[in-house]
Amino acid sequence: MNLTMPAETRPDPIPVPEPDMTPERLFERAIALRGLLREQQDANDERGAYSPELHAAFLNAGFYRITQPRLFGGYEFGLETYFKVIVEIARGHPAAGWCLCLGASHAWVVGSHWPERAQRELFGPDGHFIAPHRPAAMGTLKPVEGGYVLNGQWNYCSGIPYATHLLCGAMLEASDGPPVARQVVVPRADFEILDDWGGDRTLGMRASGSQSARVTDAFVPAHMAIQLDWLGARPDGMENGTPGTRLHGNPMYLGRMMGPYHCSLVAVVVGAAWAALDEFEPLMLRNRSLADPSLLWADHADYQRPFGLALSMTEAAETILHGAAAKYMEYCRRWERDRTPITVEDNLRLWALVQQAGGLVRQAVELLFQNSLSAPTRKGSRLARYFGDVAMYNSHVSALQNNQATYVARAHFGRPTGFRGL
Repeated sequence: MNLTMPAETRPDPIPVPEPDMTPERLFERAIALRGLLREQQDANDERGAYSPELHAAFLNAGFYRITQPRLFGGYEFGLETYFKVIVEIARGHPAAGWCLCLGASHAWVVGSHWPERAQRELFGPDGHFIAPHRPAAMGTLKPVEGGYVLNGQWNYCSGIPYATHLLCGAMLEASDGPPVARQVVVPRADFEILDDWGGDRTLGMRASGSQSARVTDAFVPAHMAIQLDWLGARPDGMENGTPGTRLHGNPMYLGRMMGPYHCSLVAVVVGAAWAALDEFEPLMLRNRSLADPSLLWADHADYQRPFGLALSMTEAAETILHGAAAKYMEYCRRWERDRTPITVEDNLRLWALVQQAGGLVRQAVELLFQNSLSAPTRKGSRLARYFGDVAMYNSHVSALQNNQATYVARAHFGRPTGFRGL
């Protein structure tokens, strides 16, 4: 089934920086940056975000354009490619990976859900687009001629230091009923970044660029404010796809978000688990066992066991991550073939599946931290940094497995999920 709009109605494409780009080249570039990422960990944690030098490297490597539509200067690779790159960046520095991932991933969301006019304006003349998404409705929209006036303040806007735009949630005042939630996009000139991240303010993810943003009396054109169907609660509405599937002809731009959104978080902590293994392995080859000082840790079961478990858990978590991304893409291709909707249960189960990967990562890093004894607890220890970074993920509202399990069961048995409006 042809999803693409007629050629005569399509906008002129924006040239991509490297027309012959491949996923393999992206992976190689991410791995090549590992040394610089580790070298700058302390400075970037203190700064609250990765350095301008790393930003330039990410920009030149093409990392901000991986899932961006080809029509607007992106490479339009699949989500599996994107998450593989993020794992490698996070292996160098998890918090920097979080900052990159949460700034770069939302070109896919805009390319899925915003109308063509908005996409043309947002991606601009050269396709340079970076934006965090803080979906919580922490702002207000007041209707005015041609659009709305936006006011509000949003915390945890991860990825904002180098952002060209901000995606955020707000409540629209309605004259004939209660307020309704909308998602809006505003340009960099319309929001203030607050100095409330970095240094010792948080346990971990200190370089994640998760500052707050404040908007005061910003005009938002009507085409920049949309209502998102987060979980596929209106399956009949999927028959004609999304603005993105019609504009780009790619079923990836159905933009069912909850599973892929959690993949963004888990890709980072999978990288953190690999980084923790990288730190623990030299200890195995250097330290001697307390029980038998004639044996290195690598030769004693007390240390072989946690290393082997952590290695297996990390590999399992990464396998789940990439399997979930592939499962999402298969849902999209299924819709393309026969218009089978991606249901609320499909979305919730995908989200819960990815949470299992996050749980394995938590166990792996805790095992390594516990069995490394007291030396890595000192300030500046990389293993302590990774432990704190994973702890931050574990407290994220999206990572709460017990809550999610309840929603999955409700959807499976046809009960209301408990999410407002579903």
